[in-house]
Amino acid sequence: MPVKKGLFRSPLRNDKNPTCSFFRSNKGTLMFKDFATSQCLDAFSVVQKLFGCSYFEALRIIANDFGIIRNKDLQKNPGKINKNPIKIEDKEASKIQVEIQDFSELELKWWAKYGITKNTLQKFDVYSCKHVFLNDQLFAKSQQHCPIFGYYGKKYHGMELWRCYFPKRTLFRFITNWPSKKIQGYDQLPKKGKLLVITKSMKDVMCLYSCGIIACAPNSENLFIPDTMLEELKSRFESIVVFYDNDRPGLYNMAKIRRAHPELIYISIPKEFGSKDISDFYKDHGRSETLSLIKKFILWLKEHRN
Repeated sequence: MPVKKGLFRSPLRNDKNPTCSFFRSNKGTLMFKDFATSQCLDAFSVVQKLFGCSYFEALRIIANDFGIIRNKDLQKNPGKINKNPIKIEDKEASKIQVEIQDFSELELKWWAKYGITKNTLQKFDVYSCKHVFLNDQLFAKSQQHCPIFGYYGKKYHGMELWRCYFPKRTLFRFITNWPSKKIQGYDQLPKKGKLLVITKSMKDVMCLYSCGIIACAPNSENLFIPDTMLEELKSRFESIVVFYDNDRPGLYNMAKIRRAHPELIYISIPKEFGSKDISDFYKDHGRSETLSLIKKFILWLKEHRN
C-alpha cells in the first residue's frame, strides 16, 4: 500500500469513492484511516486485514518481506522499499465541512416516522446536508433517494466536529471526525434527573426524548461511556439504564458492558415485537404503543429499585 497524502480508495475493500487517508497519531505512529467504516489501523493491522491473519502471523509476513527472516513457507510479497517516503504530519482529526440546507418535506416525514420533529432536530443540532466535504474534497452530495444528515458536535481545537449520517445506505452509513470519547446528546442533558438511558444512536436518543425520556449515546455501538464520564453521570442521575438493540451485536455489547458495570440496569425490547430498537418500535407500532412500552419499563424499573 503506497503512503500518500490526500484521499484515496481503500485497498482493503471494494471502494468506489476515495474515502481513506493517512495521518500521524499523537504518539507519532503512521495510521491508516477509513472514514466510511471508521476503521483506524496501524501497519500491522493493515497486514492482518490484507491477509486475514493473526498479529503474530502479520509480524512473520512483514519480517519475511523485509528480509529480516527467511521462511520458505511464506511467499515473499512484491514491492519496493521507498527510501524517500512522503512525510505525513497530519494529526488524527480530519476536516469535515458541510453545506447545510432546509429540511425537505420528505426528510421531515422520514424523521416523523420515529416521532422526531423539526424542533427536536434543532434541539439536538441535526441538519440536512446538501454537500459534505472531507479534507477540502467533495465527499458526498445529497439526493432525494439518498439524503444526508449532519450531527453537529460544536468545535474541538478550532475544528468543527460533524457526524454525517447516510440513512439509505446499507453499508458505511457514517463518517465522523468526532473524538471517540464524545457522547451524542450529552450537551442536551439536564444537570440532574431521576433516569438516564444510555442507548446506541442519536436517532434513538431523539426518539426517547420525544417520549419524555432523557438519553445519550456513545459515539459508536462498539464503544461505551468513558469511566470518568460515567462516574460524573452517576452523580447526576438516580438510575442509569443501558438500552441497546436486541440483535446479536447489541446483546453482545450489552453483555460486555454488564461485565464491566454490573451496577447499571440493562433492558432491551422483547423479541416478540419484531423491532430491534426503540426508534424502529415507534415506526412499527406507533406512538401510543411506544409510550405504553416505556411505561411498562418504568414500572419494572421502580420494582427493580425496590
